[in-house]
Amino acid sequence: MERTDAAAVVAIDVGWSDIGSWSALADIGEADADGNVATGDALMERTTNTLVHAPDRLVATLGLDNVMVVSTGDAVLVADRAQAQGVAALVSALKSAGRPEAHVHLKQHRPWGSFERLAIGDRFQVKRLTVKPGGKLSLQMHYHRSEHWVVVRGTARVTVDQTEQFLRENESVYISATQWHRLENPKQTLELIEVQIGSYVGEDDIVRSDDIYARDSRDKPKDYVNVPKSMQK
Repeated sequence: MERTDAAAVVAIDVGWSDIGSWSALADIGEADADGNVATGDALMERTTNTLVHAPDRLVATLGLDNVMVVSTGDAVLVADRAQAQGVAALVSALKSAGRPEAHVHLKQHRPWGSFERLAIGDRFQVKRLTVKPGGKLSLQMHYHRSEHWVVVRGTARVTVDQTEQFLRENESVYISATQWHRLENPKQTLELIEVQIGSYVGEDDIVRSDDIYARDSRDKPKDYVNVPKSMQK
């Protein structure tokens, strides 16, 4: 909008906040009799003027005043509301320490839908994939991990090497490392659980081909190769 040459401006007095900090979010929220603002599952005892953001789990506070507590799936922030603008310094510290929380979210969006990391440990990772109607992942394979897909909602069209099949709720498929595979959603929203097992479960262990979203080479790993001719469509 800052660069458009086709805009009109009308003056209006409605107040303004860019909600540039967690403290600003508390200022516009609906406070209780003790001045607390809560979103999600919060239990506050002897707590005043405090913001609690808890979309994923119960957060309980006791004896706090003028504090903000932000709980997400991978991190918890507890700070004095007067220090809300200092969150940027914490993010810089995370980046300097090489922490993935500074740039990788548990839920990541893709043209075909999204995936959310549910658990990760030594030699395994569990994700929930949501594929939009008509969504189609690229034809791909992995060198270092196998995958087990379990459909929990919807219908999936799955290709593994030369075999194509439809999977419905409570049905599953196993994909070995180096097998070419693809996931498609021909109907309503598709949800499935993906269990990855192997010596490496990083996002860069992927070799892509035949991507309908035409993602360029920056979205492909350095070891990108072409799919075998027998799998091309």
